[in-house]
Amino acid sequence: MNQTPSVPSVSSNPTEELPDAFIPRRFLRGGHAQTIAGNFLPRQSLLPPAEDRLIEVEEGTRVLCHCHWQPERAARPAVVIVHGLEGSGASQYVIGNGSKAWAVGMSVVRMNMRSCGGSDQLSPTLYHSGRSADVGAVIRHLIDAEGISRIGAIGYSMGGNLVLKMAGEWGAEAPRELLAVATVSPAADLAASADALHEPLNRVYEWRFLRNLMKRYRKKTSLFPDLYKKVTREPRNLREFDDVITAPYSGFADADDYYARAAAARVVDKIARPALVIHSTDDPFVRMLPETRARLLANPHVTMIETTRGGHCAFLAEPNGYDGRWAERQIIQFLLRQGMA
Repeated sequence: MNQTPSVPSVSSNPTEELPDAFIPRRFLRGGHAQTIAGNFLPRQSLLPPAEDRLIEVEEGTRVLCHCHWQPERAARPAVVIVHGLEGSGASQYVIGNGSKAWAVGMSVVRMNMRSCGGSDQLSPTLYHSGRSADVGAVIRHLIDAEGISRIGAIGYSMGGNLVLKMAGEWGAEAPRELLAVATVSPAADLAASADALHEPLNRVYEWRFLRNLMKRYRKKTSLFPDLYKKVTREPRNLREFDDVITAPYSGFADADDYYARAAAARVVDKIARPALVIHSTDDPFVRMLPETRARLLANPHVTMIETTRGGHCAFLAEPNGYDGRWAERQIIQFLLRQGMA
């Protein structure tokens, strides 16, 4: 049976070619099916052994980065890949996208957000969706310490919010070495996405996130008992977690203040480097508000690909001539067109 292509709507950026339409893999047409399969289907890494590097992003806080260097690293482009909520540099999509970037000649830096990837002891502070400066600090370190002259950033979900927020905050003042950014399922509207996680069909995702977040918080209380208190009642949803843990320990008044100030949505109109945004309208829990969509489409630097299918960070197509990871393929083609070759 023929499947109807999920035709993307693309911004009016005249410098970008239209992407090939996304056709979901057989039996994986729904958003939940795509999301679950995309998370659990095994991946094969093509990356060579990594050099692990601790990069200071602010005084007293370091993040763990897994660096895969091409020969003559200063002469080759490099891409920083940022994972999503409760992910790490070992997440499947990070390995997959990193392998594709490596195969076309890019050095790859798999960045763990602060405290992620087994690095809780490296930071007394919590990671959250507003720490875009951490990504910027890693990029500046690679430019200054390694002499990288062409660099890009890829972000997934929460990492996509960080990458877009960084690019928007930098605006026209972004380092000249930053050639492009690309995101998949970016959680740019934090409040709407947090509330969507609490919908009945999404509770299994929310429970999984909460379980892991609370496990991490308990680890923080054991490592830094003078900074964190044990909770008397565990949060029942992500908004409660952000209200009683993320916000007070990260300088926000409450969850609403955190969502408003940490969301990339408020700065995407200021992005001044080529940016790719891939989003599916059947994403189970990442919501994109009409106002954010309008800002992205109005920005001539942004190429927006919005499909009707694809789920969250999945976009599994038939493996015809490649592995079927459609979004990863679009990202690599986009980065190559921006000079990352």
